[in-house]
Amino acid sequence: MEYSPPTGFMPNEIHIRRATTADLSEVGRLGALLVKTHHAFDPKRFMAATPQTPAGYAAFLKTQFDEPNTTVLVAEDRGDVVGYSYAAVEGVDYMSLRGPAGVLHDLVVALEHRHRGIGRRLLEETLAFLEAHGAPRVVLSTAEQNGDAQRLFASVGFRRTMVEMTREL
Repeated sequence: MEYSPPTGFMPNEIHIRRATTADLSEVGRLGALLVKTHHAFDPKRFMAATPQTPAGYAAFLKTQFDEPNTTVLVAEDRGDVVGYSYAAVEGVDYMSLRGPAGVLHDLVVALEHRHRGIGRRLLEETLAFLEAHGAPRVVLSTAEQNGDAQRLFASVGFRRTMVEMTREL
């Protein structure tokens, strides 16, 4: 099913830009949302968010700001950060059996701003960054239960290549 924005939606109200230190509090909150969402999908597989998760996420992403082959982008709606993406161009990874690639680590949009094309805009800008930085391909992981994300990624040409399986011991 092709997505169409709601009537009255103004796509130019959304601005995609590089994250700054001023965005860290909101990006940390969105990172915690990502953790909570995955934990709700499968609490045995995904870690639970704690009160420290937003600050921890923010602190980690801040370390990525100055990495030349890494990007942290935010989606801003009328001055409010409503989503972010985090991706990097990485070298050979023998554990993943892959050559150099762009890796999309995170893409999240605040719940109340979903289904407005914001995730797609973040994804497009992230892919453009990775291509401009020489990534020959882009890989990502998405939770099995996250059908919305899988449809978004498939709609821009991603294909399934791996299946993660988990067993408790």
